[in-house]
Amino acid sequence: MSSPLSNDEPVNDRIIPLADVPAPSAHPAAATAAAAADPSGFTRDPLNTLKFRPQIVDALAKVYDPEIPVNIYELGLIYDIDVDTDANVLVRMTLTAPACPSAQTIPLDAERRIREVEGLKDVKVEVVWDPPWTKDRMSDAAKLTLGMF
Repeated sequence: MSSPLSNDEPVNDRIIPLADVPAPSAHPAAATAAAAADPSGFTRDPLNTLKFRPQIVDALAKVYDPEIPVNIYELGLIYDIDVDTDANVLVRMTLTAPACPSAQTIPLDAERRIREVEGLKDVKVEVVWDPPWTKDRMSDAAKLTLGMF
């Protein structure tokens, strides 16, 4: 009985590419830069993002919606935290509802807190509505605090 992985068949012939995965670029650096580029010209630096993310998360954990006793990070309002090579920060966040009474103050408070992180240059907090926020984005700690378990 022959093995399904016999040596006479090339292994690559059995790999089925996924339809939604782009073909690899001829130049790996170009593919990495394209994946990290933002339409606004912001280019994410994975190393700086990794370096500053814990401090940014700590800063965001000090920001609360005045009507909810859970910080915006645990509420799942923060969608993306990116830092570029120059230590500029782009945070994409949402709010629990478009008509949130604190819609103007929460993003400003988040920006102010992030600006307190040493070593960062500029901070932009962008409010997005897609995808819409749901309770599923909340951490287990937030759900426990709000009695949602």
